[in-house]
Amino acid sequence: MSRLVNRRIRFLLAVLTVGFGGLFVRAAWLQGVRAQSLSRLGQTQHREEVTLPASRGTIFDRMGVRIALGERATTVYANPMQIEHPRRVANEVARVLGLDPEVLYPQLADRSRGFVYIARQADAARAAVLVRKKIPGLGFVTDERRWYPQHSVGAQVLGYVGVDNRGLSGLEFELDRELAGASGHQTLIKDPTGRVIDVVGDRPEVQGGDVTLTLDHTIQANAEEVLRQTVRKWAAKSATAIVLDPRTGAILAMAVQPGYDANRFPAVPGDLQRNRAVTDTYEPGSTFKVVTVAAALSEKLVTPATEFTLPYSIHVADRVIHDAEPRGTVRYSVAQILAHSSNIGAITLAQLLGKERLSSWIERFGFGHKTGIDFPGESPGIVLPADKWSGSTIGNVPIGQGIAVTPVQMAAAYAAVANRGIWSRPHLVDQIAGRGRPSLHRRRIVSPAVAASLMTMLKDVVAEGTGMYAAISGYAVAGKTGTAQKPDSHGGYATGEYVASFVGIVPASRPRLVVLVTVDAPHGAIWGGVVAAPAFQQIASFDLG
Repeated sequence: MSRLVNRRIRFLLAVLTVGFGGLFVRAAWLQGVRAQSLSRLGQTQHREEVTLPASRGTIFDRMGVRIALGERATTVYANPMQIEHPRRVANEVARVLGLDPEVLYPQLADRSRGFVYIARQADAARAAVLVRKKIPGLGFVTDERRWYPQHSVGAQVLGYVGVDNRGLSGLEFELDRELAGASGHQTLIKDPTGRVIDVVGDRPEVQGGDVTLTLDHTIQANAEEVLRQTVRKWAAKSATAIVLDPRTGAILAMAVQPGYDANRFPAVPGDLQRNRAVTDTYEPGSTFKVVTVAAALSEKLVTPATEFTLPYSIHVADRVIHDAEPRGTVRYSVAQILAHSSNIGAITLAQLLGKERLSSWIERFGFGHKTGIDFPGESPGIVLPADKWSGSTIGNVPIGQGIAVTPVQMAAAYAAVANRGIWSRPHLVDQIAGRGRPSLHRRRIVSPAVAASLMTMLKDVVAEGTGMYAAISGYAVAGKTGTAQKPDSHGGYATGEYVASFVGIVPASRPRLVVLVTVDAPHGAIWGGVVAAPAFQQIASFDLG
């Protein structure tokens, strides 16, 4: 009997020894092999790093209307190490947030990761449904997403922000430092049930600053609508308009069509997102003749009344250039050369100037250089220096060919004429919170007397010349039409492709507005006086009302 008891005791001791040995081996394996991963799991279960996003500043128009603002959202994230049933959770989260469960499942099932984003800037109401379900392993952070309440109004100017609330284009990019603020940070200590028991390392967020623009959302919206109608009427590729206060350089509208809804920017082709008024160039055609005439007047080579006998065509080096409309030999004054947009007359004035003086005046008007507008991606245009001119250049550039400008450069040049010869840097930002208004950058281009002579001649363009469709009842209008053939990719000009334009100043007696309109590749008519001048008339009439 005692022998049987001893045998049982020895057996029990052997079992215990094997059991304790197994436990020892398991403990050694956990400590030596799994220590790092288990330590990481323990830390993630008890310590959580949280970023406190800063609210992005609001963008207002000049009237105080919000045109870009932050909207409440929720960012949903997960700790896969705490997800017990990844398939079930993936299906439930996908159902509530409208996501693909097959995309979510691999992320939630990957237990080697302690953090994954489920949805950035999700709809706050939908996220609240998940919060109430109290699913272990899911986390929620109050966030903000950008909202553009005017939708397409000013979209190319405003630009947009990404999911991290950083500006990616337009003024959102240009002013990102001022608008973004600075995120805060917290470290949360949690108990095993996930309840927060302490907060350490608390750094509060700094809210972004608000920005007020020079844009007027009503003037902007009207300009865009007029351009939409113009593009549709002439089956054009695109159209651009700028409304500028010549006294200060403040831009009241900068419109491009076709446009897009800024709230849907990820689905919009990049070509539609460009602010062509600043980034794109075009050959200006006859609107550039004001520079040629201004140079000849300023150099005292002519007066507005000086007359020239002008044939229909002229030889310049290897080129034969003629006026737009067939005619016989005429005798035009300088004022009539501008009013009737005579190519031969402009070239004649340029030949009096010579290439060095003409080139100098082109630079003085700001062409070939960036205006310095507060917008990213500005083009300086394309202007050949005088030492690179060929024999025929003196016959091209004075009439706005063989030179490329941006719409904002051309609008600023005409604004200088309207402002008694003083050029003001065009700008979009009126004020940034916490700062004074930006200082105005001004310089004189032509004398007040020359500017007054140009204004008189430009009034004649509308009263009796090529710009009659720009006339506005009750107001004197000064302006100039332009029609330019588009360059092709082979160094020549595309057949049947033109840019029609008009730049106008109103009221001509005491200028308040400069309005530029360009229409790219219209069909049915190509002339600036027919295609672009009526659009100017509609935009300016609304703005004066």
